[in-house]
Amino acid sequence: MPATNPTLPTLGAGDDTRVVPSPEGRHDKESTAVRVLVVEDEARLAKTLKVGLAAEGFVVVTADNGTDGLWLATEDQFDVVVLDIMLPGLSGYEVLRRMRAASVWTPVLMLTAKDGDYEQADAFDLGADDYLTKPFSFIVLTARLRALLRRGAPERPAILAAGDLSLDPARRSVHRGEVPITLTPREFGLLEYLMRNKDIAVTKTQILQHVWDAHYAGPDNVVEVYMGYLRRKIDTPFGTTTIETVRGVGYRLGSDSNGR
Repeated sequence: MPATNPTLPTLGAGDDTRVVPSPEGRHDKESTAVRVLVVEDEARLAKTLKVGLAAEGFVVVTADNGTDGLWLATEDQFDVVVLDIMLPGLSGYEVLRRMRAASVWTPVLMLTAKDGDYEQADAFDLGADDYLTKPFSFIVLTARLRALLRRGAPERPAILAAGDLSLDPARRSVHRGEVPITLTPREFGLLEYLMRNKDIAVTKTQILQHVWDAHYAGPDNVVEVYMGYLRRKIDTPFGTTTIETVRGVGYRLGSDSNGR
């Protein structure tokens, strides 16, 4: 056994670093025969990812533009998709939107140099499952892919509902009955997460990881602030109580207390 571990590569734009597989990679049951679609237009990075993931036991298919990536994602079957945002043909956002509109719920990890809060919020609003910015560690990428694979891709309804409150992820629209409700991207992402976990108490930490970022390091009271924003839009004008504060835990969304 070597005295020190090899240095893990950091991959980014234009990086053609060779990836050395982890010692257990080829024999990891979790990654055996797992099919991964990598949609990345930087040729050297795409090649590096393909070689590295293949060394870890994944079966890798690549596409260098959004149009081909969408066709593969919707016409073939994959266990997980690694999707860049800045792509020729169709952007990663549009590929993701069309995948979800076509009821393709394959887990998607967005891989991009765009690291702003709004970009991440947009990706999660459209149905992304994770988000990793360049430059990145290859070992972190594989760990996140395996985490997505453990979660799987359960069927997601085209329209989420709680009482007469409805949310359409593909069209990014929210209605209370027939009344449209306008939300900011962050508010939409928060409501979608709560509705996908309807009747389940979720913690602030879980909310921050799924709606903000897995590595968010700011104060957790931002969740309380946005819960207030959301309640003032989906409940207060309608005299309903959809979001419940669960003391010592977090929040839970259900059908409103008026039974609508």
